[in-house]
Amino acid sequence: MKITFLGHGYVGLVTATVFADLGNTVHVIGHTKDKIDNLNKGIIPIYEPGLSEVVQRNIKSKRLFFTLDYSPYIQESDIVFIAVGTPPKKNGEADLTTVFEVAEKIGKNLSGFTVVATKSTVPVGTNKKVKEIISKTKPEKAEFEVASVPEFLREGSAIGDTLNPDRIIIGTESKKAEALLVELHKPIDGHFVLTNLETAEMIKYASNSFLAVKISFANAIAKLSELTGADGIKVLEGVGLDKRVGKEFLQPGAGYGGSCFPKDVKALISIAKGYGYKFALLEEVEAINRNSRNDIVRKAEKLLGTFKNKKISVLGLAFKSNTDDMRDAPSIDIINMLKEKKAFVQAYDPQAMNNAKKIISGIEFCEDIHHTVQDANLLIVLTEWNEFKEIDLREVKKLMKTPLIIDGRNIYDSEKLKKMGFTYLGVGR
Repeated sequence: MKITFLGHGYVGLVTATVFADLGNTVHVIGHTKDKIDNLNKGIIPIYEPGLSEVVQRNIKSKRLFFTLDYSPYIQESDIVFIAVGTPPKKNGEADLTTVFEVAEKIGKNLSGFTVVATKSTVPVGTNKKVKEIISKTKPEKAEFEVASVPEFLREGSAIGDTLNPDRIIIGTESKKAEALLVELHKPIDGHFVLTNLETAEMIKYASNSFLAVKISFANAIAKLSELTGADGIKVLEGVGLDKRVGKEFLQPGAGYGGSCFPKDVKALISIAKGYGYKFALLEEVEAINRNSRNDIVRKAEKLLGTFKNKKISVLGLAFKSNTDDMRDAPSIDIINMLKEKKAFVQAYDPQAMNNAKKIISGIEFCEDIHHTVQDANLLIVLTEWNEFKEIDLREVKKLMKTPLIIDGRNIYDSEKLKKMGFTYLGVGR
């Protein structure tokens, strides 16, 4: 098939590349010349394991193209995917400005029959508004149908998630559009859920919000375990072994971040408010997540007493491992709180340094782990990179001024560290 994607962020770039690798001809439309030029050279703007190689392979095979032009690629496409950003507004509502802008441009360039499918995470009712916009702007003889095809990829394992999803959601009011989208997705191993637009739009928000609930529940149990003397890790292990619950996303830590969970929880709260429903459960999920970040700083204060003239090393800046994504990363709030309390912070991340420098100021960014921990009064681990799991902690202890560790991701064996002479605090331990 001939496919066009609007947007080349995580969702657009990964999904477009996978569809090209499956034998389709795929054009990706962007709006920044430098980024498009780099993409055509195989230089990608994000860190995602394995993605660069697949992009380069499909460029060489002339199945994947990047362009600034809507014409003639929209006209020639069987399916056009909208995969642009929907960032949160100050009130938590999803900002659909770019979705509606590209919908108008798609409409002006349609020819023949085209399926316009939204992959962006959008509130219930958005695809019907997209249909209205396209209907007003399209050429008279052009025909189209809209669909909602939400994505469920995880940063750090995006290619595998796209090829082997738990489910493929297709929401549309058109059997013709449904059949075309099912045909496109046939090579992908996943359970099909065929439904209407509103249901598909809601599934995405409900899925991410439920995972955020599990994470916040884990952090709340971890907090209570610390207060009662229970082992929160064992408590959650015992809970997660129940097949009705499952162990995924039941690991306590410094809280969730990234491009999806924070904004989607806010958006679902906002959607509910628009229908007169107070989603108190999700409001508390947000509060627990904020408190998980605050708890890391409170633990630091407990160990150091005062932050003034103290050097604190932070390992991990990205919101999770195997990505350079700094969007709503816990490290941002935690480092800012440490700075406000007059601590001197030095930090390192294997991939997110350049992005972090655009967001965090007033700290020292170090070139490796050893420089980061040099003369530190306290080490805080905020991202679960394998590089951090494998470090020589005896060497780290020699470099630090005082052997104090807060393990915000529970990546270390607490008993081993205590035997080495560290004072160790995890989450829930």
